[in-house]
Amino acid sequence: MSMISERLWAMRPVDEEAFKTAVREYYAIAHPGFRVIRAAYPYIYIQDERGLYR
Repeated sequence: MSMISERLWAMRPVDEEAFKTAVREYYAIAHPGFRVIRAAYPYIYIQDERGLYR
């Protein structure tokens, strides 16, 4: 689990696709190797895909 800023959450009701794109871009920069699974306010559920524990 992780969290994002209220600025990103404010995008969700206005434009769902823009919200998804912004969240994926955020995690690509801030947490490389993690994939966004789903969003349920206030949490973003992510999956570690770095392959460290395989």
